[in-house]
Amino acid sequence: MIRYNLRCERGHSFESWFQSSSAYDSQLKRKLVTCAVCGSAKVEKAIMAPRIAGTKKRGSAASADLSESVAMAQERELRAGLKQLHDHLVKNADDVGARFPNEARKMHYGDIKHRPIYGEASPEEAKSLIEEGVDVGSLPLLRDDRN
Repeated sequence: MIRYNLRCERGHSFESWFQSSSAYDSQLKRKLVTCAVCGSAKVEKAIMAPRIAGTKKRGSAASADLSESVAMAQERELRAGLKQLHDHLVKNADDVGARFPNEARKMHYGDIKHRPIYGEASPEEAKSLIEEGVDVGSLPLLRDDRN
């Protein structure tokens, strides 16, 4: 997964997650990437600083505590980003439930109009969609999402 900071033509800034940079490009081309604030499909990547995780090992207990604290902060940030993505999907896409693989295929092959959808697919169904060239991504289910 890759996170991009995005900006719409009206200057609204937001972030979104994509399976890969090519998935972003494909979705942008099909006007499936829209502003989380106003819904505009004229969106571009905003300038962002890369996040690089350090690999330097330190031996002190203080360093271990700091590393654990940083890891917990990163997990909270990831969970918040996933929650934001989940909320955006629920607000801006159609829940097609178990029909997801069939609906995604129909859109891919041009049988129905492209639109943002989400739903459920088994790992085997998802793999089959990817092998067919259908742009799909998975979103992990967080404990808070099940309520």
